[in-house]
Amino acid sequence: MSSFRKNFQLSYAQLPALAPGGEASSNGPMTSLSHGRAVVIGLLAAGSALAAGHLVAGFGDPRTSPPVAVGGAFIDLVPPGVKEFAVAVFGTADKLALIVGMALVIAALGALAGLVSRRSVLPGALVIGAFGLVGVVAALSRPEGGVAPALVSMIVGVGVFAVLHHLGRGPAAPSAEIERRRFLATSGLVVVGAGLAGITGSSLSKGSGVATSQRAVAARLPKVPAPPIPAGADFVADGTPSFITPNSGFYRIDTALVVPQLRAEDWRLRLHGMVDRELDLSFTDLINRRLESRTITLACVSNEVGGNLISTANFVGVPVRDLLLEAGVRPGAQQLLTTSTDGYSAGTPVDVLLEPDRGALLAFEMNGEPLPARHGFPVRMVVPGLYGYVSATKWLVDAEVTTFDRPAYWQQRGWSQQGPIKTQSRIDRPQRAAQIPAGPVTVAGIAWAQHTGIDAVQVRVDGGPWQSAELATEVGRDTWRMWRATLELPTGDHVVQCRAIDRDGVPQIEARQGVVPDGATGLHETTFRCA
Repeated sequence: MSSFRKNFQLSYAQLPALAPGGEASSNGPMTSLSHGRAVVIGLLAAGSALAAGHLVAGFGDPRTSPPVAVGGAFIDLVPPGVKEFAVAVFGTADKLALIVGMALVIAALGALAGLVSRRSVLPGALVIGAFGLVGVVAALSRPEGGVAPALVSMIVGVGVFAVLHHLGRGPAAPSAEIERRRFLATSGLVVVGAGLAGITGSSLSKGSGVATSQRAVAARLPKVPAPPIPAGADFVADGTPSFITPNSGFYRIDTALVVPQLRAEDWRLRLHGMVDRELDLSFTDLINRRLESRTITLACVSNEVGGNLISTANFVGVPVRDLLLEAGVRPGAQQLLTTSTDGYSAGTPVDVLLEPDRGALLAFEMNGEPLPARHGFPVRMVVPGLYGYVSATKWLVDAEVTTFDRPAYWQQRGWSQQGPIKTQSRIDRPQRAAQIPAGPVTVAGIAWAQHTGIDAVQVRVDGGPWQSAELATEVGRDTWRMWRATLELPTGDHVVQCRAIDRDGVPQIEARQGVVPDGATGLHETTFRCA
């Protein structure tokens, strides 16, 4: 018995020491992670997870990248009020704001994973795993449906966390310095590997062939001249925007966190539903049809009073009316439900599209160039006089003639079925809080009432009587119109308001209303000081 006890004690003494969390080390007791090292491990694991998923997505559909899938699901699920707040605060940078916000949340979760695992790897691994599971669920909810990037992301994240956690705790002595160097070296490799994976994934995403497709399209597009813009169509010298908005400056508001990459060579459109004859069109079929060139001002329903979510461009495309007449719209049809390659949909009233003078287009050219990818390449729809949420589907791949019983994307979220653009006006100069000399002051801006036209613009100072402004040369009723007025103003603070009157003699609505559910109303004003 004494011999057995002696042998057992000897064998036990030769076993690796156990750390407080129950992990064995052949070099002595394992230490707890410091707070700083725990945070670093969590951040590196989270970053590696994202980079790995992004790399895998780059080989297929970039929209299946875990952060993109999660961001897209967030956009779909967020209440309309939150979306409108984001657009009001960040404007066209709303997606950048979402990406930055997601990055901060991911960093916080990574740091949390490290901090809850200072002694044991399990709590942090569960946090990282749950983080990856969110990506899987988000991917399953998206039209693309690719879960491989999210699964790889989860596996890599948990694996990197476990390895760094093991190395980071290390023995207390005597080889702590060796273990510290090993941890730093491994962490460095993780940083380099994650960086290379992220860069490679982004490069693969950009190498989708869209740029090549755009160049090929540019070489074979039929030449359809744009309507001439008459002299005096804008008052740029007085502070208005140029009449035609450059493609690079055209506003962009949509639900796509990452711009869909769709080549013209792969594009097809199916027109179906309540029609006598279904149409299935390739891009070549489309550009070989009768084409029209139209200069159109587009406006977003999220444009606040005085906002800048409005732009003008020349579009070339196929009249939507031609396609509907060819397909034969059946009695009882109410809307054309158009769907993007990313699943977004818009419902446009059929009776509007069938108006002989409406001018709705399936557009593939914008300001003399193939549509930029961010504006819908290869094909989008534009409808004069309607807000984009009921008409301006980008990356268009499907068109179904149906009834209003099939709610489109924004109708599912409480927005109005009908979306005619409301008559509005804006002051561009003087800007708010400007300091300008007293005396003659030029006030200038824009007004719009698409598909009706602007008949007059008036301004008033400090609540006084309305005064007529000078209108720029009219280009068409589907475009904005510039205006200016020279006012004699004394020293002091002043408030100037403007209002537009449409071609039917109806002034814009003065009562203030927010953008939900069918566009903002109210008078724009600016306050400045004359010295």
